[in-house]
Amino acid sequence: MELAFSTSQLWALAQVVLIDIALAGDNAVVVGMAAAGLPPEQRRRAIILGIAAAAILRIFFALITVIILDIAELVFAGGLLLVWVCYKMFGELRGAHAASSEHAAEGFDAKPKTFAAAMWQITIADVSMSLDNVLAVAAASRDHPYIMAFGLALSVVLMGVAASYIARLLDKHRWIGWAGLILIVYVSLKMLWDGWPGVARHFGLSPDPTVAISVIGAAIALYVAADLVLKRRTGP
Repeated sequence: MELAFSTSQLWALAQVVLIDIALAGDNAVVVGMAAAGLPPEQRRRAIILGIAAAAILRIFFALITVIILDIAELVFAGGLLLVWVCYKMFGELRGAHAASSEHAAEGFDAKPKTFAAAMWQITIADVSMSLDNVLAVAAASRDHPYIMAFGLALSVVLMGVAASYIARLLDKHRWIGWAGLILIVYVSLKMLWDGWPGVARHFGLSPDPTVAISVIGAAIALYVAADLVLKRRTGP
């Protein structure tokens, strides 16, 4: 049996590996940030279950990849889910800023995260970001199903390795959490941008996403600015 790869297969493989490396950081930030608020004994379990959920979701999305590639509305919906995840993470980071530990946080408005809350947050993020990853990998390896399967498996492995490392770093360096949040906001806006044409056609709106996504981005920026101003005025 010949195992030689054609030029198109090698090119597809190279694209898939590069895509996975680029997206692994985004996925790992989500899992790592969600797990970082848990006690050490629960953190590892949350990361493992989060990775397992991501693997299952990637398999599911891969099975319907042909349909997904033709439905921009799904990409837009994934972006909206990711915006919700960003909102929850922003609240947690704002609360954690006032307390350096879970016990100290109890004296403020920030409540320690429960295992169930972390898993829910990871699952919602997995849905949106697994969709993003599968779409990118499938687009690069559409004619090579085995390469697509390899790419999806590689994305899960990279996410798991990076998530454990990021969760530990977030405990020591809070600024990494803010940097990660900015990164996730960018990814969510990109998904909304890519999916807008599919949504716009249902409402007779312009398929150009510039205005719509600019409004969403401005709304996010105004919310963050207003929250920071209110926190400063009402803070101790």
